[in-house]
Amino acid sequence: MPRILRPRVQSPHATDPAPSGSAATAVSRCAHLAPQRLQRGAIAWTAAAVAGVLIAVPSPAFADPAGPVVVAANTLPVVIGNLQAWVMGLLAAVASLFLVLAGVYWATAGGDPAQVDKGKSALKNALVGYGLAVLAPVLLEVVKGIVGA
Repeated sequence: MPRILRPRVQSPHATDPAPSGSAATAVSRCAHLAPQRLQRGAIAWTAAAVAGVLIAVPSPAFADPAGPVVVAANTLPVVIGNLQAWVMGLLAAVASLFLVLAGVYWATAGGDPAQVDKGKSALKNALVGYGLAVLAPVLLEVVKGIVGA
Protein backbone atom coordinates (compact mmCIF):
# COMPACT_ATOMS: atom_id res chain seq x y z
CA MET A 1 0.00 0.00 0.00
CA PRO A 2 1.63 3.30 -1.02
CA ARG A 3 2.36 5.83 1.69
CA ILE A 4 0.96 9.29 1.10
CA LEU A 5 3.41 12.06 1.88
CA ARG A 6 1.98 15.30 3.16
CA PRO A 7 3.81 18.62 3.08
CA ARG A 8 5.28 19.77 6.39
CA VAL A 9 3.57 22.66 8.06
CA GLN A 10 5.88 25.18 9.67
CA SER A 11 5.36 25.43 13.43
CA PRO A 12 4.09 28.86 14.53
CA HIS A 13 6.77 28.91 17.25
CA ALA A 14 9.71 28.64 14.85
CA THR A 15 11.23 31.97 13.86
CA ASP A 16 13.81 30.97 11.25
CA PRO A 17 13.62 28.07 8.97
CA ALA A 18 16.31 25.54 9.76
CA PRO A 19 17.39 22.47 7.85
CA SER A 20 15.06 19.53 8.42
CA GLY A 21 17.55 17.41 10.38
CA SER A 22 18.83 20.11 12.75
CA ALA A 23 18.32 20.30 16.48
CA ALA A 24 16.50 23.63 16.12
CA THR A 25 13.77 21.96 14.10
CA ALA A 26 13.40 19.20 16.66
CA VAL A 27 13.14 21.78 19.45
CA SER A 28 10.59 23.80 17.53
CA ARG A 29 8.48 20.70 16.90
CA CYS A 30 8.52 19.73 20.60
CA ALA A 31 8.15 23.22 22.06
CA HIS A 32 4.42 22.77 22.60
CA LEU A 33 5.05 19.69 24.82
CA ALA A 34 7.00 21.57 27.52
CA PRO A 35 3.93 23.06 29.32
CA GLN A 36 2.30 19.60 29.47
CA ARG A 37 5.42 18.08 31.00
CA LEU A 38 5.63 20.89 33.55
CA GLN A 39 1.97 20.41 34.41
CA ARG A 40 2.44 16.65 34.97
CA GLY A 41 5.49 17.31 37.13
CA ALA A 42 3.60 19.88 39.21
CA ILE A 43 0.73 17.43 39.76
CA ALA A 44 3.14 14.68 40.82
CA TRP A 45 4.99 16.97 43.24
CA THR A 46 1.71 18.25 44.69
CA ALA A 47 0.43 14.71 45.24
CA ALA A 48 3.71 13.73 46.90
CA ALA A 49 3.59 16.79 49.16
CA VAL A 50 -0.01 16.08 50.21
CA ALA A 51 0.83 12.44 50.95
CA GLY A 52 3.87 13.52 52.97
CA VAL A 53 1.80 15.95 55.03
CA LEU A 54 -0.87 13.33 55.70
CA ILE A 55 1.74 10.84 56.85
CA ALA A 56 3.73 13.34 58.92
CA VAL A 57 0.80 14.84 60.85
CA PRO A 58 0.12 12.82 63.98
CA SER A 59 -3.41 11.65 64.68
CA PRO A 60 -4.79 10.48 68.01
CA ALA A 61 -5.02 6.79 68.76
CA PHE A 62 -8.01 5.86 70.87
CA ALA A 63 -7.59 3.06 73.36
CA ASP A 64 -10.25 0.48 74.14
CA PRO A 65 -11.89 1.59 77.42
CA ALA A 66 -13.12 -1.96 78.21
CA GLY A 67 -9.91 -2.90 79.98
CA PRO A 68 -6.79 -4.86 79.17
CA VAL A 69 -6.88 -6.96 76.03
CA VAL A 70 -5.42 -10.43 76.31
CA VAL A 71 -3.96 -11.84 73.15
CA ALA A 72 -5.52 -15.23 72.49
CA ALA A 73 -2.47 -17.46 72.25
CA ASN A 74 -2.88 -21.18 71.78
CA THR A 75 -2.02 -23.57 74.55
CA LEU A 76 0.95 -25.87 74.21
CA PRO A 77 -1.09 -28.99 73.29
CA VAL A 78 -2.83 -27.04 70.51
CA VAL A 79 0.52 -25.77 69.19
CA ILE A 80 1.95 -29.30 69.24
CA GLY A 81 -1.13 -30.63 67.42
CA ASN A 82 -0.78 -27.96 64.75
CA LEU A 83 2.93 -28.75 64.46
CA GLN A 84 2.09 -32.44 64.08
CA ALA A 85 -0.29 -31.73 61.19
CA TRP A 86 2.28 -29.50 59.43
CA VAL A 87 5.12 -31.99 59.86
CA MET A 88 3.05 -34.91 58.60
CA GLY A 89 1.88 -32.93 55.57
CA LEU A 90 5.37 -31.71 54.75
CA LEU A 91 6.94 -35.15 55.07
CA ALA A 92 4.21 -36.73 52.95
CA ALA A 93 4.67 -34.07 50.25
CA VAL A 94 8.45 -34.52 50.12
CA ALA A 95 8.08 -38.30 50.12
CA SER A 96 5.61 -38.07 47.23
CA LEU A 97 8.08 -35.90 45.31
CA PHE A 98 10.83 -38.49 45.81
CA LEU A 99 8.46 -41.26 44.77
CA VAL A 100 7.68 -39.46 41.50
CA LEU A 101 11.39 -38.80 40.91
CA ALA A 102 12.17 -42.47 41.55
CA GLY A 103 9.60 -43.48 38.94
CA VAL A 104 10.97 -41.00 36.41
CA TYR A 105 14.57 -42.09 36.97
CA TRP A 106 13.70 -45.75 36.71
CA ALA A 107 11.46 -45.32 33.64
CA THR A 108 14.02 -43.25 31.74
CA ALA A 109 17.02 -45.36 32.72
CA GLY A 110 17.09 -47.27 29.42
CA GLY A 111 19.37 -49.93 30.84
CA ASP A 112 21.87 -47.46 32.37
CA PRO A 113 22.87 -48.91 35.77
CA ALA A 114 23.69 -45.47 37.20
CA GLN A 115 20.15 -44.20 36.42
CA VAL A 116 18.62 -47.36 37.91
CA ASP A 117 20.68 -46.84 41.10
CA LYS A 118 19.49 -43.23 41.21
CA GLY A 119 15.90 -44.44 40.96
CA LYS A 120 16.43 -47.01 43.71
CA SER A 121 17.96 -44.45 46.07
CA ALA A 122 15.10 -42.02 45.39
CA LEU A 123 12.63 -44.81 46.13
CA LYS A 124 14.41 -45.54 49.43
CA ASN A 125 14.24 -41.84 50.32
CA ALA A 126 10.52 -41.81 49.55
CA LEU A 127 9.95 -44.81 51.80
CA VAL A 128 11.92 -43.16 54.62
CA GLY A 129 9.82 -40.00 54.20
CA TYR A 130 6.56 -41.94 54.36
CA GLY A 131 7.85 -43.80 57.42
CA LEU A 132 8.68 -40.54 59.17
CA ALA A 133 5.26 -39.12 58.26
CA VAL A 134 3.61 -42.16 59.85
CA LEU A 135 5.88 -41.94 62.91
CA ALA A 136 5.43 -38.17 63.36
CA PRO A 137 2.59 -38.53 65.89
CA VAL A 138 4.72 -40.94 67.93
CA LEU A 139 7.70 -38.57 67.85
CA LEU A 140 5.51 -35.66 68.93
CA GLU A 141 4.11 -37.71 71.80
CA VAL A 142 7.71 -38.15 72.94
CA VAL A 143 8.19 -34.37 72.72
CA LYS A 144 5.00 -33.86 74.73
CA GLY A 145 6.34 -36.24 77.38
CA ILE A 146 9.65 -34.37 77.54
CA VAL A 147 8.04 -30.92 77.80
CA GLY A 148 5.36 -32.12 80.22
CA ALA A 149 2.32 -31.05 78.24
